[in-house]
Amino acid sequence: MKPWMKRTFFGLVGATIALGGLAACGHRMGHGWGGDATPEQAAEWRGKMVDRMASKLELNADQKAKLTVLADRMHAQRMAMRGEGDPRSQVKSLVAGDKFDRAKAQALVQQKTEAVRAGSPEIIAALGDFYDSLNAEQQQKVRDFMERRRHGWGRG
Repeated sequence: MKPWMKRTFFGLVGATIALGGLAACGHRMGHGWGGDATPEQAAEWRGKMVDRMASKLELNADQKAKLTVLADRMHAQRMAMRGEGDPRSQVKSLVAGDKFDRAKAQALVQQKTEAVRAGSPEIIAALGDFYDSLNAEQQQKVRDFMERRRHGWGRG
């Protein structure tokens, strides 16, 4: 993988983890982690996540609007990564026969990779706009939160 692609991918993953970690402070939806939520339920959950983060970081209206844009773009990226149909059934179809369907697996990986490649610039721009709009104290809160979460889900 090319270095710029790795950096983009890891930046996207880092941003997702950061927002997901902040959102984990909230309650779960009745639909697991929103996998089978309706678009209205997902939008409501994103709104609650944005409100919670805005409260914790003491965001002004402009910063909250940028956070909302970031959350919406990340949701769109997640939906693009998910693709059409049920992801679990897509993976199950790879092992449905007596041989692993390598061509189908490669096509699935290429589809997901292209979704990341296509959506990454928008997410990076939205994340940059949001982070750059934070004052030094707010940026430090974000860094502190990420430092507390560096071991992943509280293990070791």
